[in-house]
Amino acid sequence: MITLQDIQTAAQRLSGHVLNTPCVESQTLSQITGAQIYLKFENLQFTASFKERGACNKLSTLDLSRCQGVVAMSAGNHAQGVAHHAARLGLRAVIVMPQFTPGVKVENTRRLGAEVVLHGDTLDAARSHALELAAQQNLTLVHPYDDALIVAGQGTVGLEMLQAVPELDTLVIAVGGGGLIGGIATAAKAIKPSIRIVGVQAQRFPAMFNAIKGSTHPQGASTIAEGIAVGTPGVLPQQIIRSLVDDMLLVDEGDIEQAIVMLLEIEKTLVEGAGAAGLAAVLKHPEMFTGQKVGLVLCGGNIDPLLLSSIIERGMVRAGRLARIRVGARDVPGSLARITAIVSEAGANINEVQHQRAFTLLAAQNVDIELVIQARGHDHVAQVLAALRVQGFEAQAV
Repeated sequence: MITLQDIQTAAQRLSGHVLNTPCVESQTLSQITGAQIYLKFENLQFTASFKERGACNKLSTLDLSRCQGVVAMSAGNHAQGVAHHAARLGLRAVIVMPQFTPGVKVENTRRLGAEVVLHGDTLDAARSHALELAAQQNLTLVHPYDDALIVAGQGTVGLEMLQAVPELDTLVIAVGGGGLIGGIATAAKAIKPSIRIVGVQAQRFPAMFNAIKGSTHPQGASTIAEGIAVGTPGVLPQQIIRSLVDDMLLVDEGDIEQAIVMLLEIEKTLVEGAGAAGLAAVLKHPEMFTGQKVGLVLCGGNIDPLLLSSIIERGMVRAGRLARIRVGARDVPGSLARITAIVSEAGANINEVQHQRAFTLLAAQNVDIELVIQARGHDHVAQVLAALRVQGFEAQAV
């Protein structure tokens, strides 16, 4: 187990090398959730993640005259943290990443000077290969979460949050291997024993949740929150969680997507799936946090642009701002013009139009016209459909 002193020592090592990121209230999210929400912007770190805290603390303790280099396994954020601080210290860094790691994280890690090895489909497979490389090339392993120095470095997030907002009642922290919540819980409970710590895992990767709760939720193959897609929870973090963490929650993919879009739209801040997990939990379980001062860590902002585009579009569909409607009409000149005019007069914009003649149960002289429209919300979509029906068209949402 680590101590508050270990974390305070880590904070001294990190000084001047890692940002003390803002921890401020989001008034809009507070209104939406019924809790007083404070956001810790770890996505503003140089590598856009808290992970460089642990990496900096660990690497700062190495004997640079004897160390031949370091090796780490990572889904991306730990990789970039190790690469950045290894380059700063003049150390060779080899990073083993699962082969389906988002391209933005792979390229950023290479750009920071590390040698990247893509191996295996999971973090566990990458870990096995990293251990082999460590033995073959006499490299020092920098574990992403099962290392006391790494956990202590991550714990500096908790120190800073309580320095900025001492009155916090609850901290809601994303959990993968458990290094972040282990460090934060150690610091926060030592400073303020009454504070409540809640961990959040992705429904598809519930390894730590199962270990702590004794449940048997199945593990999936992938998640939008790849930063916390850990199949084997850390031994040290698990001990800390059992001792200091008050509760664990699961969130599904839709919850995480919604939180990403809300943070982008409301706070104008970009987070990856893991960075949105805390907000996703508060949105899913508002009754657990109503009236409390709640601290959330936006723990990472490294997200693939194509994935982000898909998430935004799916979010617009859920909000009714993007909708697909089907209109049945006579297949005669002028029908499409009438339909588009009605949609326009109802205040909606048309993104896509598709005629469907073969794959339909309508009479042969009729046609299904599918429209993708931009609207103001679900009520507005209903108004568009009603306007079409008034003019004699069969219209429904798809």
